Amino acid sequence: MEKPEQEQRRRNLIRSLNGQLLGKLLVVAVLMFGFGYALVPMYKKICEITGLNILTPKDASVDESGNTQVDTSRTITVEFDGNAQGPWRFRPTVSSMQVHPGELVHMLYEVVNTQPRSIDAQAIPSYAPQQAAAFFKKLECFCFKQQTLGPNEARQMPVVFYIDSKLPKNVKTITLSYTFFEISRDGKKAG
Repeated sequence: MEKPEQEQRRRNLIRSLNGQLLGKLLVVAVLMFGFGYALVPMYKKICEITGLNILTPKDASVDESGNTQVDTSRTITVEFDGNAQGPWRFRPTVSSMQVHPGELVHMLYEVVNTQPRSIDAQAIPSYAPQQAAAFFKKLECFCFKQQTLGPNEARQMPVVFYIDSKLPKNVKTITLSYTFFEISRDGKKAG
């Protein structure tokens, strides 16, 4: 058994060693933080010297204004509808959305061929009210060309559009409706 005096010295020695270790760990942590902080400018300087990873800086004279053609003072409700004239399921992935005139909008229609054979089809759009058709501008649409659906194929088809800001102020809701028809191989509507 140790004497109380020796026990006290041993405890003091352990405290002293623990304090020294804590001090060394704090110095290492501060040095690691400093190195990490200095790493970014060092990396930029190395890249500048070697000619690697040179990024074109932003031109300060360019104004980052948004699309000035979007009329955020107006909101139009666009409703989507899908009608199937053939052996498939056809529907929009959303039933409606709120858009501003001039805003570029992306949305999807989904079609599923329920037959074990390939089918050729064409989508025909219609608009309500009819006067809105002239202001509904489609940039991309599955209705622009004939679609061939493989046996039991499911597909999502995009429509990218904007509404012309010249749309009459009294029009608050537009319905975009597609009817998907089966057509024969020669391009005519199937019986």
